[in-house]
Amino acid sequence: MIPKTQIDEWKANDLPRLYRLLMESPTAELKPLLENLGRLPEDFDASVLLPHLYHPHPDIRYLAVKNIGKLTYLPYLVPLFEIAQRDADSMVRREAVSAIGRMRTEEGIVYLRHFMNDPDPKVVMQALRGLLVFKGNPELLSWVQPILNHPNEQIQQIIQRTFNGVAQSETDHPASPDFLKNTVVLGDVLDVLPIVPSGSVHLTFTSPPYYNARDYSIYASYEAYLDFLEAVFKEVHRITKEGRYLIVNTSPIIIPRISRDYSSKRYPIPFDLHARLMRSDWEFIDDIVWVKPEYSVKNRVGGFAQHRKPLAYKPNTVTEYLMVYRKSSPRLIDWNIQAYNEETVEASKVLGTFETSNVWEVDPAHDKVHSAIFPRELCHRVIRYYSYVGDLVFDPFGGSGTMGKAALDLERYFFLTELNPTYFQHMQDTLSPNAGLFQPRPPHYYTLDEFRQEFQL
Repeated sequence: MIPKTQIDEWKANDLPRLYRLLMESPTAELKPLLENLGRLPEDFDASVLLPHLYHPHPDIRYLAVKNIGKLTYLPYLVPLFEIAQRDADSMVRREAVSAIGRMRTEEGIVYLRHFMNDPDPKVVMQALRGLLVFKGNPELLSWVQPILNHPNEQIQQIIQRTFNGVAQSETDHPASPDFLKNTVVLGDVLDVLPIVPSGSVHLTFTSPPYYNARDYSIYASYEAYLDFLEAVFKEVHRITKEGRYLIVNTSPIIIPRISRDYSSKRYPIPFDLHARLMRSDWEFIDDIVWVKPEYSVKNRVGGFAQHRKPLAYKPNTVTEYLMVYRKSSPRLIDWNIQAYNEETVEASKVLGTFETSNVWEVDPAHDKVHSAIFPRELCHRVIRYYSYVGDLVFDPFGGSGTMGKAALDLERYFFLTELNPTYFQHMQDTLSPNAGLFQPRPPHYYTLDEFRQEFQL
């Protein structure tokens, strides 16, 4: 393979030799040559690339298109348009439309408008991006008229941002109401959250109660359970700051059979809940798989290990899901980061080792009072990766208060709600001793009535 330094030398001093190689090299040598062309000189004769627009290999056609698009030479608009119309490879078509747009010439507008009705939404998106270069043109809205009601969500996001603007957001993104900081409220989360101002919370990490799996989580039906969680996370969406995160720890759950005449029932909670969250305007970001040691989970495979009969296999379930969502925003993550001062950004950096994959091996935790608690290490990772020092982190199902303890460890504030009086008392016994010198506000504990009377406007 010809090194890039040699190609740069030919571009600067021996273009005829480079042209010959581009015209005569076999496919195996031509591909890396096209990949390494880099920035082209203004006097580069891209006509040597035109024959490759019809090369039998789609990778060569794609790279030829990409390099032609680096030059604003109007005669190339027509061959690029023809390729965008008829090429059999979708990537080549998308790159051809993108190349027309990158030329940033008004002569390309008529070609870009042609693709407003293309069946490939990514072709439409490339054409739209090319047209948006001419934002100051009063005719722009008429050019994109055919796609104002396009069903693709990414296209709609671009249109909304372009023509409706970005809504004014909170002026002090890092700030949260003081009365929520290091606060625990005893009460139903759906009764507590209406008191909380919109845009108060930076991060929510929670493990909802399992469907009818324990005494503290009894629901009339599976649909009623999902309806409840949807209502909770819709309110969480309201109180979450723009572009910030919700992380839900769930797993499929087994409801034991009534007797040997009936089978047990397995409910896919993470997958059913996901659809509810998406329609509440949460944007799906990642799925993280929490892996527990096999010795720590119930043995389901024992019977199969003895008889080995097909259809009766049931693996031991050592995984749970951390489903990561972001409150939808037209702004990029950088906007959230830039809201913090340099000192806070530096203090919040994730130093040392960190998880490089979405598979996290964390041992489960145990507690004498609560039968299903977060491992503190799991909370530490989530808080470190998805919040900044001084942020307010929320757990609507506070349980034993592990999120609060982890928040204090990492110089964040916590806000917790909990319905069970025993767990509420347990948090009072364990959270206050964890509050260190960093915290100017010691933990406060309220019943729902106390919280409502003191803070409801």
